[in-house]
Amino acid sequence: MSHTPDTLQTLDVGSKQYRYYSLPKAADALGNIDRLPKSLKILLENQLRFADDESVEQDDMQALVDWQKEGKSSREIGYRPARVLMQDFTGVPGVVDLASMRAAVEKLGEDPARINPLSPVDLVIDHSVMVDKFGNATAFEENVEIEMQRNRERYEFLRWGQQAFNNFSVVPPGTGICHQVNLEYLGRSVWTKEEDGVTFAYPDTLVGTDSHTTMINGLGVLGWGVGGIEAEAAMLGQPVSMLIPEVIGFKLTGKLREGITATDLVLTVTEMLRKKGVVGKFVEFYGDGLKDLPLADRATIANMAPEYGATCGFFPVDEETLNYMRLTGREDDQIALVEAYSKTQGLWREPGDEPVFSDTLHLDMTEVEASLAGPKRPQDRVALKDMAAAFDKIMQDDAKAQPTAEKGKFGSEGGQAAVGINRSLEGDFKHADSQNVTLGDQSFSLDPGAVVIAAITSCTNTSNPSVMMAAGLLARKAREKGLTTKPWVKTSLAPGSKVVTDYLAAAKLNDDLDALGFNLVGYGCTTCIGNSGPLPEAIEKAVNQGDLTVASVLSGNRNFEGRVHPLVKTNWLASPPLVVAYALAGNVQRDLTKDPLGEDSDGNPVYLKDIWPSQAEIAEAVEQVNTEMFRKEYGEVFKGDETWQAINVSESQVYQWPESTYIQHPPFFEGMGREPDAIEDVRNARILAMLGDSVTTDHISPAGSIKPDSPAGRYLQEHGVKPVDFNSYGSRRGNHEVMMRGTFANVRIKNEMLEGVVGGETRYVPSGEQMSIYDAAMKYQEAGTPLVVIAGKEYGTGSSRDWAAKGTRLLGVRAVIAESFERIHRSNLIGMGVVPLQFPEGETRETLKLTGDEEISIAGLSDLSPGKTVKVVIKNGEQERTVDAKCRIDTLNELAYYRHGGILHYVLRKMIGAA
Repeated sequence: MSHTPDTLQTLDVGSKQYRYYSLPKAADALGNIDRLPKSLKILLENQLRFADDESVEQDDMQALVDWQKEGKSSREIGYRPARVLMQDFTGVPGVVDLASMRAAVEKLGEDPARINPLSPVDLVIDHSVMVDKFGNATAFEENVEIEMQRNRERYEFLRWGQQAFNNFSVVPPGTGICHQVNLEYLGRSVWTKEEDGVTFAYPDTLVGTDSHTTMINGLGVLGWGVGGIEAEAAMLGQPVSMLIPEVIGFKLTGKLREGITATDLVLTVTEMLRKKGVVGKFVEFYGDGLKDLPLADRATIANMAPEYGATCGFFPVDEETLNYMRLTGREDDQIALVEAYSKTQGLWREPGDEPVFSDTLHLDMTEVEASLAGPKRPQDRVALKDMAAAFDKIMQDDAKAQPTAEKGKFGSEGGQAAVGINRSLEGDFKHADSQNVTLGDQSFSLDPGAVVIAAITSCTNTSNPSVMMAAGLLARKAREKGLTTKPWVKTSLAPGSKVVTDYLAAAKLNDDLDALGFNLVGYGCTTCIGNSGPLPEAIEKAVNQGDLTVASVLSGNRNFEGRVHPLVKTNWLASPPLVVAYALAGNVQRDLTKDPLGEDSDGNPVYLKDIWPSQAEIAEAVEQVNTEMFRKEYGEVFKGDETWQAINVSESQVYQWPESTYIQHPPFFEGMGREPDAIEDVRNARILAMLGDSVTTDHISPAGSIKPDSPAGRYLQEHGVKPVDFNSYGSRRGNHEVMMRGTFANVRIKNEMLEGVVGGETRYVPSGEQMSIYDAAMKYQEAGTPLVVIAGKEYGTGSSRDWAAKGTRLLGVRAVIAESFERIHRSNLIGMGVVPLQFPEGETRETLKLTGDEEISIAGLSDLSPGKTVKVVIKNGEQERTVDAKCRIDTLNELAYYRHGGILHYVLRKMIGAA
C-alpha cells in the first residue's frame, strides 16, 4: 500500500501468525480514531486493505476519520465485503443471472469460465418449504417430500451451480434458515485468507440477498442486505458503492423485567428507531446494558434492522461474543484470534465506551412491556394489554368505511355489533358475520378476530433459546392444566436450525408442544416468508363467506398485507410463548392480561399469568443447550439427505436450459454489445400505476401464493401446471415469465388510478379499460409506449427482493417517481436500468392532483450526474406542468451501472475488458 506502508503488521496468536492492516498504525497518519464508532472502524480497515489510489484513495480513509467532527460525511466509498450470503428465493435468480452471463460471454466469443464468484458465496435453501401438513407427527417428513417434488427443477439447477462455479457452496433443504445458519456456524467475526503462504486476518464482513442478513451484526460481523443484483456484482469483485453513513448510537441500560422477552425488547426498539428515522443509517448499540444482554437477544435485535429501517444494527465484539462462539462449537484457535484481533484493532467493546455518534437514543430495558406488533407493519407496536382494543378499533374503522350494513360488511346498522365483545371462557366472539363451521368431528363458530394461524417461525426468534424454551414451558403448563388449542387454529413449529429441536427434546418440551399441535413442520422460513400453506377448506370457505377479518400470530419479522396468507387481513408479530398463548385463546379480541385462556379440567378459569414460565425456569431449561448439539448438526451441513445427494446434474460449464416452468433463460442480455447504447430521455410515457406510501417489495413482487385467475396463474395453466402445483412466486423466481406477470400482482396493492379496487389492476388509458397491470404493460409495449410508476413515501420497503426491480424493468417501466425510497430497492432499480426520481419537498402526486391519465416526459437522462435535478413534464390534455425532480442515482458507481443498462451489464463488460 502506497500511502502508509507500515500499517501491515504481524499478530501472533498462540502458535499461529497472522498479517493484518493495523488501524492504530493508520491512525498515526490519519488522526485519532479512538471514538470512531466500531462499525465505521470496520469500514476504515476495509478501505485500508484495498487502498490502491484508484478504487480506494487516501481521501476515502481520511473522510472516515474526519467523520467524527460532524457525525456525517458526503463521501462515497467502495466497500468490498469478505463474502456473500444467499437464500434460495433470491439466490436462484442470482445463479440464473450468472448462468445467463456465461451464455452471453460465450456468445461474445469469450471464455465463459471467466464468470465465477471471486468472493466466497454460501447459498442456504430455506425459503421453499411450505406448511402443507401440520399438527401431527409426520408433518415434517411429508412437507419435506412435497418440497422436493415441487422444487426438483430448482434444486437440480442449484446442484449444477454448485459444481459449475468456484467459491460457491449450497446448504441443502431441511437444514435451517440462512441467517441462523450464518449466526450459528458460518460467521467467524474475524475472517482469514491464505495468500502466497501468508495468512491474513481481517473483519468478517458480508452482504446478503436477504434484508435480514443484519442478524449477524449480533456477532460483531458487519453485514446487511442488498439486492440480488448488487450481491452478484459484489461476488464478482465489484465494490459496493455507498456513502459513508450516519451512525445512530442506541444506548441500552438496565435489564428486562420478569416475564419480558427479547421479542418484546426488539418490538420496542423497532418502534423507537422507526420514529427516530434511521433509513440508510447504521445503528450501533452501546451502553452497560450490553453486559447482561445475551448474544441471542442481540441477534434478535440485529435481525430486525430492516423493520426499523436501518442499514444495520451493529453490536461490537465483547466477552459475550466469545461465550456464544464457544457454545456453538467454534474452534479454540478461532475464538482466540477474535479476541486478540478485536482488542488489537480497537474493535472490542470496553465498559463505558462512548463513541461519537451522529445522534443517540436511550432505552432503559426495565421499562419494556409485553408487546405484539401489527396488524400490517412490524413497527406498529401494541402493548399486550391493548391488543383487544387495537382489534376493536380495526373493526370500528372498517364499519365506518362501509355506509350500509350488507353481507360481509359492517355498516351503521351492524356497526356496534361489529365491535361488540361477547367474551366467554371458550373464546367465542359472537358477531353478525360469524360463521358456523364443521371441521372433522368438531363444530364451532368462527368469529372476527379468530386466530387462524399461530406459527412459531422465523430466524428472528427461533435462534433464541430463551424464547423457544419459554414457548415449550408454557405449552407444558397449559397441558398440565388441561388446555388445548382451538380447533380453527393452524399451528406450526418451524425452527431456523436443527439445534432447536435437539434442545427442546433434551428439555423434554417437544412432547408438550406436539400435544398442542406445534409439531415440527420444517426447517425454514415458512409462515414468515408467506409459506403458511392453505388453511383447512372449511376455514377458508367461512372466511370468504363472512368476509371475516381474522388474524395470524407469528414469531416472525414481517406482517405486511397479503404476506402471511391472502385471506388473513390482520397479522401480529409476537414472541413464541405468546404465539402458543393465542393458539389457546383462539381470538385476538381476548385480553390475555385479564381474560382467561380457557378452563382447567375442574372448570376453573386459567389465565396467562398461571402458565407463564419464570425466568428461573427458562434459565434452567436453557442450560440444556450444549456445544455438542451444534457440532452434531453442523458437522456435515453441506451434505444433505439421500434425495439431495441423488440429484444428477450436467457437468457442463454453460447451462443447458431445459423446458421448465421454474428455470428460464432471462432476456436481460439479449442484443447486448460490447459498448452500451446511449441513454435517451423519456418522452410521452404513460403511468402504469399510481401508488401510496409504504409500498413494499411484497406489494411489487409478492413471494406468496399464485392465484389461478392471475396472469401468472393463467401462464402456468397454459403450460400444463395445475393450480395445486403452482407453488409460490418466490419458488418461481428463476422464471422471468412468471415473475413479470407477478409484478405489482399482490392481492392487497392499491392502485389509485382505480377507485375502490384492490389488487394488481390498472386503467389502460388509451381505451379506459380496467385490466391487470401485466396485460396493460404488454399493450403499452406493443405500442412502443414507455412507462413510469408514481408513488408516495418509503417506496420499496421490506425485503431485498431483486425481482421487484427486474419485473419493473421487464414491464417497460423507465422511471419510478416517488416522495422517498427505501435504500435497497432504490439501488436495485438502478441496477436494472430504471431511474429513481424523487419529488421535490412538498410536491406529491396529491398536490399535483394526478389522476393517472397524464403523459410524463423526463429530460436530462442523457447527461446525468449523481443527485442531479431533472425536468419532469406532466401533460394532461392542454394542461402542462414541469416539476424539478431529484435523480436518486447517488454515486458515480451507480451512474456507471445505469449508463450500461444495469449493474450486470457493467460487470460483464468489465470482466471481458469492454468497460
